[in-house]
Amino acid sequence: MTAQSVDEYVASFPDEIAARLAQVRAAIRAEVADPEERMRYGIAAVMLGGRYALHFAGWKRHIGVYPVPPLPEPLESEVAPHRSGKDSVTFPHADPLPLDLITRMIRAIVAERRGEAG
Repeated sequence: MTAQSVDEYVASFPDEIAARLAQVRAAIRAEVADPEERMRYGIAAVMLGGRYALHFAGWKRHIGVYPVPPLPEPLESEVAPHRSGKDSVTFPHADPLPLDLITRMIRAIVAERRGEAG
């Protein structure tokens, strides 16, 4: 079954992973004014101003957030150990979820998309 909504998507995971996804989702929603959620490419997305999307996904071993552009220092140095590709950031299920870092990362992405980088 393919999830038709972000709620269905999150609920499709085992409880522990669903809870972690819900925390990432809440962090994103808290930083995006009037968040619009969609399913895109088979994973959850929150639209940023209707044009850009910040995707989050659950996987067997981690949660991923995409795309995450290069961020201003010193934030980039904190995010760097979590990068798994050019625009991918992953948080292994074996580690505590760094919600403060995720929130600051999302805040920086939202500011950049609004043209407020700096």
